Amino acid sequence: MKLPIIDRFEGNWAVIEYGSRTFNFPKELLPKEAKEGDVLKFDVIIDMEETEKRKKAAEDLAEDLFVDE
Repeated sequence: MKLPIIDRFEGNWAVIEYGSRTFNFPKELLPKEAKEGDVLKFDVIIDMEETEKRKKAAEDLAEDLFVDE
């Protein structure tokens, strides 16, 4: 079973080890007490309300840019 583990911190980034891969994760999104060696558990959800707001804003901008004359 692969578990995401904090390998180290580099500036504002946490280097996360996941299986044989590593990736950078913003340190500010981790709990303040997070430290090297901690095993992480992620609960990712989609914010549908914010997604719709962003989609609408992009559509409105496109309408303003491509007005039929």
